[in-house]
Amino acid sequence: MRTIILTPDQIHMGSLILVNRSHSCPELPRETEPLREMELLREMEPFREAHPPMEGMSSIRLLRRAAVLFAGLMDEIGGWEQIVPVSGYRSLEEQTSIWEDSLVKNGRAFTEAYVAFPGHSEHQTGLAIDLAVKSDSIDFLCPDFPDSGICRTFSKRAPEYGFIRRYPAGKESVTGIGHEPWHFRYVGTPHGEIMEQEGLTLEEYLLFLRDFPYGKRSFSFAKGKRQISVSWKKADKNGTTQVSVSNRLPYAVSGDNMDGFIITEWRD
Repeated sequence: MRTIILTPDQIHMGSLILVNRSHSCPELPRETEPLREMELLREMEPFREAHPPMEGMSSIRLLRRAAVLFAGLMDEIGGWEQIVPVSGYRSLEEQTSIWEDSLVKNGRAFTEAYVAFPGHSEHQTGLAIDLAVKSDSIDFLCPDFPDSGICRTFSKRAPEYGFIRRYPAGKESVTGIGHEPWHFRYVGTPHGEIMEQEGLTLEEYLLFLRDFPYGKRSFSFAKGKRQISVSWKKADKNGTTQVSVSNRLPYAVSGDNMDGFIITEWRD
C-alpha cells in the first residue's frame, strides 16, 4: 500500500464534481487549457460548415478523458452518421451569452428550466455534451434526441463508457433542470453504470456514497472479472487528506465539489 495526499483544491477536481444551482463550477486547472478538441469531429466537418455553432460559441470541445470515451462509444455504435454533437465546453462568457439571449427570446421560466445559470453550468466543466439526431434543422438550445433508433442505442450504452443522462424525466426537483434527453455528462466508470443500475442522478449518487465511508465500508460493483469498490472520504478540515491505495491495482480519486472525495479501487 502507499499513501496519496489530497489537497483542498482537489475537492473541486475530477469526473464526479457536482455542478448545479447550489454548487458553482470550479475554474478549470490551467493545464487543461486549451481543452482538446475531439479529433473525430473532423468527420462531421461538412455538416458543421452548413450548421455552424451558435453565435459566440467556440468549436465543440471536451476534456481529454471524456472526449476519448465519447469517441469510442460513437465508433462502437456507428453513431457518427446519425448523431450530431451540438455543444460541449463553454466558457463563462459563452454561458452568460446563452443565458441572456434565452431570457430575451424565451422568458425567465423557460430559461431557468433549460439553461443553467452562468457559473453553474456543467458545460463549463468540459465534461458535458449536448447531442442531436442529424437533421437539416437543429434547435441548438433544446435539440431533438428521441428515445428511439441510434439515439436510444447511445443512451443505453452510454453508462458503459462513463456517461449518464444527466437530467432525466421525473427528477426535475432534484436536479433543478427540466428533462433534457440530449444532455450527457461524463462521470467515469463504473459510476455511470452504478447510477443507471440504482436509478440515481448525480446529486443522489453523491449522497448515496456517503453511506460508504472510506476505510469502514464500500459499495461493491462487479465489472467483468474484477470487483470495484467505491467509497467516500470527507476532506480533512485542517488541510491535506490522506488515502491509502494499492501499489499494483488501479484506482481513481475525484472530488465531489462539496466537502470530500470519491475513491474508486479495482480489486482482484
